[in-house]
Amino acid sequence: MSKLIYILNGPNLNLLGQRQPEIYGHATLQDVEHACAAVAQAQGFDVALFQSNHEGVIIDTIHEARLKAAAIVINPGAFTHTSVAILDALNAFEGPVFEVHISNVHKREAFRHHSYVSMRADGVMAGFGVEGYSLAVRRVCSILTK
Repeated sequence: MSKLIYILNGPNLNLLGQRQPEIYGHATLQDVEHACAAVAQAQGFDVALFQSNHEGVIIDTIHEARLKAAAIVINPGAFTHTSVAILDALNAFEGPVFEVHISNVHKREAFRHHSYVSMRADGVMAGFGVEGYSLAVRRVCSILTK
């Protein structure tokens, strides 16, 4: 079994720590990667973090994960609410999938309340800030070591 967990991030998450810190906080994507790597390594796993503002690149990375990763943690950003294509790609992945949202999307605009990705996700972390990524990685490690 692969010991690699892919952490995928969608549009605008490259600006984490700079964009709307009142909603998303001050931590950067690099901070997220370091925190997730520490959690994973403590359980004997590795992480690979990816970010793209392009839907097709995210889909290609999910396809790549089918061959390389044991699990996916994904924050699809705005694609959460629009992308059936990302859902279809995730449905072709056989390992655990956890969806992460930094903010509590259910306290925000109504269009953010629907997630295509949730139809595939084994769990959803929303409103835990960037700590939601580490919580998702911890849960993935727990599932994979059973």
